[in-house]
Amino acid sequence: MPYECLKTEATKLGVNTYELPLKNKGLYSDNVIWINNSLITTERTCVLAEELGHYHTTSGDILDQSRLNNRKQERRAREWAHNRLIPFQRIIDAHEARVKGRHEIAEFLGVTEEFLQESINRYMDKYGIFIQINDRFTIMLEPLSVIELLPS
Repeated sequence: MPYECLKTEATKLGVNTYELPLKNKGLYSDNVIWINNSLITTERTCVLAEELGHYHTTSGDILDQSRLNNRKQERRAREWAHNRLIPFQRIIDAHEARVKGRHEIAEFLGVTEEFLQESINRYMDKYGIFIQINDRFTIMLEPLSVIELLPS
């Protein structure tokens, strides 16, 4: 999902986004998202998705990550971003486009390789090593691949 599409989505939700020099990659508070303007576009996309995840899933000040509840809220926001930017269908789309290797898959999806790996790890925690998608596809998470069952 392109960065500009996420910015448009944020605007429709009533969330303002600003790009400026920051110590952090991004920050969300009170319907405002700040993105570090020194990030490359794919990093901005991943950060904006996570900050939108905070809009949708968290409440209050969760900056103190030594608190368990804050870490849980941070995880929920990251998971929202993973689901938003890398739904299973997009992994299948990459397979159908004959995209191979993590670098090319991340590029096809418009995310960083680090974000792709975090998504895969999160999906493995939740679903195990593979996910059956309808009767046609199985997504193997380690190593990342798609098995397509041919119609009989």
